[in-house]
Amino acid sequence: MNQRRFLHIVFASTSGHTEYVVDALIDSLKSIAQGWEIKETMAEKTQPQDLLSGDVLLLASATWNTGSIEGQLNPHMWVLLHDKAKTLDLAGKPCACIGLGDHRYFYTARAADHLQHYVTAHHGRLIVPVLKIIDEPYGQEEALRVWGKQLVDASKPADRC
Repeated sequence: MNQRRFLHIVFASTSGHTEYVVDALIDSLKSIAQGWEIKETMAEKTQPQDLLSGDVLLLASATWNTGSIEGQLNPHMWVLLHDKAKTLDLAGKPCACIGLGDHRYFYTARAADHLQHYVTAHHGRLIVPVLKIIDEPYGQEEALRVWGKQLVDASKPADRC
């Protein structure tokens, strides 16, 4: 029997790749985690306190090369995490991260590392390894499904004594 859980996905997508990954993950979770409530919010529409809603927080962003420095977060995600929510305490919240990137860059999918750093620096708790999607996300749905299953298994509440 599946425990009812609430997954809050906050993502930044400009070209549509991250949004595609989030939508593909949600599609697979609908069969893996029936009964889960899933909410997705774009980073630019997210307030700091929104990051505390739900049982599990998933952050997703592509890697950008802003200010002639490669390996950065999508600007919308950067503003959310490093400006609006820079003092937020995740207080042990179960979290997961997805970063997208291009193999042609030295810092491939470095957004994943930035998201992971935010979670740990703000006292969140990563419950699964960070997922890195390299190059075009189309055709990588099986990797998303496998990772989604790990996420579901890791987010099950511990049995209380």
